[in-house]
Amino acid sequence: MYVRDAKNRDEAWLLDAIERLGLDDVAFRSRDYVIAVDEESGDRAGFGRLRLHRGDEDEENRIELTGIGVLPDWRHRGVGAHVVERLVDTAAADGFEAVYVLTDQPEYLTQFGFERVDTDDLPPALSDRLTEKREFLGGDVVGLELAVDEFEMPSRLRKAFKDAEPTDDDEPEESAEDFGIDPDSATYKYDTGR
Repeated sequence: MYVRDAKNRDEAWLLDAIERLGLDDVAFRSRDYVIAVDEESGDRAGFGRLRLHRGDEDEENRIELTGIGVLPDWRHRGVGAHVVERLVDTAAADGFEAVYVLTDQPEYLTQFGFERVDTDDLPPALSDRLTEKREFLGGDVVGLELAVDEFEMPSRLRKAFKDAEPTDDDEPEESAEDFGIDPDSATYKYDTGR
């Protein structure tokens, strides 16, 4: 399992996954995303992106981690943690000292060192974005902030990611007997003549 930058060919998959997971895709640009990929199968397991909020002349630019999602078969395997880590590392490499997240699941991100930010203390661009997210997700969305050099990866998530495999929740294929049909005496609407 590894996390890489999204490529143009990932765009359709990303849009489909965002829709399936019910995430917002405001200002969607596939090149802003990173994707977690299974090394053996090439299956994409999760994703996230950075969104730049430009400040006016009196305010500095801010960076938001957003659109973080993990496909159901890959949850609880450290995939989301490594997507978040890659996004924080990218923000740090781009010169940002802090990253923000607007989320309705703050307990997940606090394990990495994120701390809650009072709505009044959010930079104006993020305060406006918080209003948008609350309309989209409901009123339970809060702001979190992390100094990029404070990111902490729990060792259990690092190990889970290293050993990650999707769950195998495939249900057995249904047969005629599952519907109370005796296949030896059943007749079919269309006779093939065989």
